[in-house]
Amino acid sequence: MKYDVIVVGGGHAGIEASLSSARMGMKTLLISMLSENIGATSCNPAIGGLAKGHLVKEVDALGGQMGKTTDKCGIQFRILNENKGPAVRGSRAQIDMDRYAIEMRTICLNTPNLDIAQDTVTEVIVEDEVAVGVKTELLIEYRAKRIIITAGTFLNGVTHIGEIQHKAGRYGEFSATHLGDNLRDLGLNVGRLKTGTTARIDASSIDFSILEQQGGDDEPIPFSFHTDRESFKTTFQLPCYVAYTNHRTHEIIESNFYRAPLFTGQIAGVGPRYCPSIEDKIDRFRDRDRHHLFIEPQTLEATEYYINGMSTSLPPDVQRDMIHSVQGLENAKIVRYGYAIEYDYIDPTELKHSLETKKIKNLYLAGQINGTTGYEEAAAQGLMAGVNATLSLQGKEPMVFRRDESYIGVLIDDLVTKGTKEPYRMFTSRAEYRLLLREDNAHLRLSKYGYQLGLVDDEFYNYVEELRKSIDEAVKELQEHFMTPSKESLQFLESIGQDKIKDKVSYLRVVGRKNFSIDNLETLMPKYQLFSRELKEQIIIEAKYFNYIHKQKEQITKMEAMLHTKIPEDFDFRKVSGLSSEIVEKLEKFNPPNLQSASQIQGMTPAGLDILQIYLKIREKS
Repeated sequence: MKYDVIVVGGGHAGIEASLSSARMGMKTLLISMLSENIGATSCNPAIGGLAKGHLVKEVDALGGQMGKTTDKCGIQFRILNENKGPAVRGSRAQIDMDRYAIEMRTICLNTPNLDIAQDTVTEVIVEDEVAVGVKTELLIEYRAKRIIITAGTFLNGVTHIGEIQHKAGRYGEFSATHLGDNLRDLGLNVGRLKTGTTARIDASSIDFSILEQQGGDDEPIPFSFHTDRESFKTTFQLPCYVAYTNHRTHEIIESNFYRAPLFTGQIAGVGPRYCPSIEDKIDRFRDRDRHHLFIEPQTLEATEYYINGMSTSLPPDVQRDMIHSVQGLENAKIVRYGYAIEYDYIDPTELKHSLETKKIKNLYLAGQINGTTGYEEAAAQGLMAGVNATLSLQGKEPMVFRRDESYIGVLIDDLVTKGTKEPYRMFTSRAEYRLLLREDNAHLRLSKYGYQLGLVDDEFYNYVEELRKSIDEAVKELQEHFMTPSKESLQFLESIGQDKIKDKVSYLRVVGRKNFSIDNLETLMPKYQLFSRELKEQIIIEAKYFNYIHKQKEQITKMEAMLHTKIPEDFDFRKVSGLSSEIVEKLEKFNPPNLQSASQIQGMTPAGLDILQIYLKIREKS
């Protein structure tokens, strides 16, 4: 059986990879071990969060699916860091995890050019260092021009609950041992990582009356730019709850360290530093009297709750004791026990920025196989792998985002130029240009690329372009109007609750004040009352960040000519005199596509970049 693109794995990366490929016109096959688990949320029943929300919005702006499905299946929506600046806010949604999987599977099954096969891939067929197909457990051989592996935690996956171990990709599901061994045999650099999940408890056994209730936002904002904001305000939302560990909880956990796979040597893989297990937290933060636990509903029916903050691989009896020590959970019935999982990953420095492997042509990797953690990081990589595999088939250059263009660009550049020894998680602090890369302007930044790819339709693209034009016109207008410290102006400022001015200032500076609201804007410029809420919000944000954004753009412009200089794949770094042997080795290993990527390599200096640029110019002229 022949296809243009084969995607192995039906998780968040696999879904976005297969949908983007099929929607761009490629005959695509998605192979999943269990078709009913396409879109399964293996860990927490939530999408988004700090910096992760940025990734979901960017995937949506490019024409991906995650944001739209989240809006359909969400049961609570919140903006995190709402009291901080727009650049570091993050959208987060609790989802009905059952409906999310059903919705994603339904979309995949109804997408033209996309076939689904329930089977287990055991081998990538490679001929003359080129991937040409896959073999499966059912002894079927599928041929394709491009192969994308999105195996998640299934490559040689092993689950741990106390001393009990099972070969599994998720608890109760088979491990992809043959494929894991095959990728090793193909010469890819394979490492071992670990992650985990928490117990799920029966809702009827929780005493909610003594837990802190945490509701969603009064006016929820959808993830997808395609979702109508006004009608979305009426979305039904369920509350989450907050509980706390205590001295007794810590005592139970600490007295059982000797039974914890994390400490006994049973688990060798490196776990996520920023999402540690409860036993790891108790060990590392011994001075803490308590830790937050978020009790989150898993479905709209709210029959099961997820204990966010209590990921563990301790034995079942210890899990029962520590959960029962928490106020409100004294009688909790455990439906599913928490567990840790170890799995193989491929060193992401084995990849080009297109997510194609350097050693094997036409083989792409996306998601946790590249050392990341999180649904959102996986979806972003999956989308880009699908896009770049398709662009390659079309004879076009890959789509590689710069670090100043998107969080997706930061994510992939971090992975392929720096690698990772622990599960990589996105943070706003990783983005040097985060004032430019906000959630609220993801569509303004990226929809043009989605449109070029054919993943964004005319109607949405035209809407975004009209919005961009209106923002620019409004900002220009506010720059050109001025206010002087006249009696009339001072009275006006006082009437809208704003501090006085001492000198002549532009309207833009006034609008950019910290507490300037939409109501204030409509009073200052009455004609803006006819503008959409989104347009007014964007005007205020642009005003607040105007000077900072201007400075960042100036910095980018100064570096642009140099950093965007492409480096040919066959460039011989050893011929560049003046570079240390260490830097030459790293440049050969990472093979950066341009000077911007080279600048991210640890140890690279501005002087080294100047030298490299000179040699690239010499080569270009020769």
